Amino acid sequence: MTHTPNERIPEGVIERLPLYLGVLIQLRSGGGDTISSARLGELTDINPAQIRRDLTYFGSFGKRGVGYDITTLVERIQRILGADHVHRLALVGAGHLGSAIADYNGLRQHGFHVTAIFDNDPTKIGGHIGDILVQDVDELERIVKDQGIEIGVIAVPPAAAQVAADSLSAAGVRIMLNYTPVIVRVPAEVTLHNTDPVHELLHTLYYFLEDRRRDAHIAEVVI
Repeated sequence: MTHTPNERIPEGVIERLPLYLGVLIQLRSGGGDTISSARLGELTDINPAQIRRDLTYFGSFGKRGVGYDITTLVERIQRILGADHVHRLALVGAGHLGSAIADYNGLRQHGFHVTAIFDNDPTKIGGHIGDILVQDVDELERIVKDQGIEIGVIAVPPAAAQVAADSLSAAGVRIMLNYTPVIVRVPAEVTLHNTDPVHELLHTLYYFLEDRRRDAHIAEVVI
C-alpha cells in the first residue's frame, strides 16, 4: 500500500532512511545488484516488515521474489532525503573536531560538501584542512552569501557557540548542526539540530541499561 503525497511521514521513518542508505551504498560499492528486505533487515537490525512499511511511503519499491534493485533504491532514497545533489556547508571551528568533520568522507558520499571553514584563531587562519582554506570568521557573512550556503556546522568551544550561531543566521543560513554541549538560540526560521555526543551516549546507555534490567527481571521470574 502506498500513501498519499500529503500524508505526513513519521519521524521514525525519516530517521531510518539514512541507515538504509548507508548500507545500500556500501553494498553497491561492493558490486551488489539486488537485496531483499530480509537481508537489509539483517544488516540494519531492523525488522524486514518495518523496512517494507517504511518504503511504501515513497511508492512501489522492489519485486516480490526478486528484492530491491540497489542502485534504484539508493537513487530513490537520496532523492527523498534531498541527497541527490550537492549541498554546501559552512563549518565554524577549525580545531580537532572541525577538522574531523571536514575530512569525513561520509558527508561527501551523501552530497554534503564543506566548502568554507572559519575560525578566529590567527594560528589557524590561512591554513588548510584538506584543500579548503581556513578563513577569518569576520569574512563568514560575505563568503556564505557569495556561495549560497544554507547549512552551517558549529564546532567551536562552548563559549563561542552562540556567536557562531548568530553569525550563521545573519548570513542567511537556515539549517544548523550544533556540535557543542550548550544550548544556542536561533531565529524561528532556522532549523537547529544538536548533536552533543554526551547526550547521545546517555540516551543509548539508558536503553541499554533498561534492556539489562528487563533481562535480569525475567531471569528472576523464571527462577
